[in-house]
Amino acid sequence: MGSHSSHSLPEQLPEPTTPAGRDGLAALLADPGRAVVALDFDGTLAPIVPDPDQARAHPDAVPVLARLAPVLRSVVIVTGRPAEIAVRHGGFAGVPGLEHLVVLGAYGAERWDAATGETRTPPPHPGVAAVRKELPGVLEEAGAPEGIRIEDKGRAVAVHTRRAADPTAAFELLREPLRGLAERHGLAVEPGRFVLELRSPGVDKGRALADFLRETGAGSVLYGGDDLGDLAAYDAVDRLRAEGVPGVLVCSGSEEVTALAERADLVVDGPSGVVGLLGRLADVLAD
Repeated sequence: MGSHSSHSLPEQLPEPTTPAGRDGLAALLADPGRAVVALDFDGTLAPIVPDPDQARAHPDAVPVLARLAPVLRSVVIVTGRPAEIAVRHGGFAGVPGLEHLVVLGAYGAERWDAATGETRTPPPHPGVAAVRKELPGVLEEAGAPEGIRIEDKGRAVAVHTRRAADPTAAFELLREPLRGLAERHGLAVEPGRFVLELRSPGVDKGRALADFLRETGAGSVLYGGDDLGDLAAYDAVDRLRAEGVPGVLVCSGSEEVTALAERADLVVDGPSGVVGLLGRLADVLAD
């Protein structure tokens, strides 16, 4: 890539704080046709709301992605949600310009392609049905407080503590009982922002992202996320950078999670900051 100092980035774009991040952004700008922009959904493209069913993409997200996607190899949304729900809440279906959009749902177990409008879904892990049945009893036995909410994701079950009087205390109280329940049925627990998700082991955003980048022959990647589940994708980008595929890690910053901000090349202010960054990227590439 030559020396890091040789990369002068357009002034419209914020400067990544690391040499690897600057290389990643420079590579994306130099050859956008081989670049993949990969984004988490909740907290990255959609503001976090108390009820996940009410989450919707930032109003500018789809127009910006429709400008950006045609000049890139692909735009991919990598989410823990079922693919079809992310598509519906994102408003991604049937949008001119988003023909290259792919949604990898359920941490990559499901895939929706804008080009065909079809979703591929393998059968869920049998442990999920058992957990769904036993969960209310486990919560009761653990002394779960008022305001705990169960979200059935089809291929996973999530327990949200955001609406409890003390969300952090409720989260810590339930961590061990839910880990025990998951282990009994061969599932893994994925912690997030006031949520504990019980799902199949061996699927994570890192594996989903790495497989997708290999499949598309990506020459560079920008990954944006906001939560602990995105650390696996950060790890995947780090591994790819070590193999010579440039990448830039963007954090949709929040007060709730700092682990990503500490590792990111670029921290922006929540979903509006992510959409603003993508808009400036689209402007630069249009020139």
